[in-house]
Amino acid sequence: MNHKLTYIIPCYFNEKNIPVTTKELIQNEAKFNSNIKFEYILIDDGSKDNTYKELLIFKGLYPEKVKIIKLTGNFGTFNAILAGMSYSTGDCNVILTADLQDPPELIPKMIDYWEKGIKLVIANREDRDDPLSQRLISNLFHNSIRKFAIKGIPKGGFDLVLFDKKILNEVLAVNQKNSHLIYLISSFKYDYVSLPYTRRKREIGKSRWTLSKKIKLFIDTFVSFSYLPLRIISVLGLLFGFLAIVYILIIINKYFWGEIPVEGWSALMLVILISSSFIMISIGVIGEYLWRTLDEVRNNPNYVVDKELL
Repeated sequence: MNHKLTYIIPCYFNEKNIPVTTKELIQNEAKFNSNIKFEYILIDDGSKDNTYKELLIFKGLYPEKVKIIKLTGNFGTFNAILAGMSYSTGDCNVILTADLQDPPELIPKMIDYWEKGIKLVIANREDRDDPLSQRLISNLFHNSIRKFAIKGIPKGGFDLVLFDKKILNEVLAVNQKNSHLIYLISSFKYDYVSLPYTRRKREIGKSRWTLSKKIKLFIDTFVSFSYLPLRIISVLGLLFGFLAIVYILIIINKYFWGEIPVEGWSALMLVILISSSFIMISIGVIGEYLWRTLDEVRNNPNYVVDKELL
């Protein structure tokens, strides 16, 4: 029985990567069983270089199995992936970066598990050939999510996943905003198989994955999958309340024994600053949740398609 595998590849400032990546993907087809057919969906996420032109060249070479989606602007990696998912006709799907840091040669083994009935196959990063600072940030991010938000996901983080059409339809039905799409797939609690690998060093081009984008993604992911920040506020509120009661009892005790409590200006300001900072932080955390609720209610589109070549 023939099966179709759909590649979903978000592209952002990847003009130099596209020719290399697409060539390797076509060569990689020989490693699959003959019953596998291929569909390539590449999404230009508002690139301002020649990424779209390179995608058109790939489409011209393989018009029957390549789809090109051009968005009106930069909506972010996960929204670009979401756009690609909506055009998929595959029996199973794989999300792959355009810079070849994740190895395409691992995908034939992933689809073997899918053919055995495993609906979700995750390639988790056992190690990565990146600078120390990037490794530390990535490990901190993933370990925090793994410990406090989505338990049971594999160690090391992951970007390369293969999943069944059923899961794709569930993701499209959720249509969640400001979320981490890969972790969203993991949160569905499907049994999965994980394949460890070493993430390659980026050889071509410069990553547009800035620190500000990483911080936003961390906040989005935590708010989407964990109530821990709200729980911390509750605990700290109870703690401050307990300390206030203790302080009141000390004052009453001094007054009862005839002592005159004399409080200095510094002590008073310290109490005000601590309580004020706690209130502001609490409002900020609650605001993060409320803003995302508002964004969901407004129901603005996650992406807008400019051109589609199917």
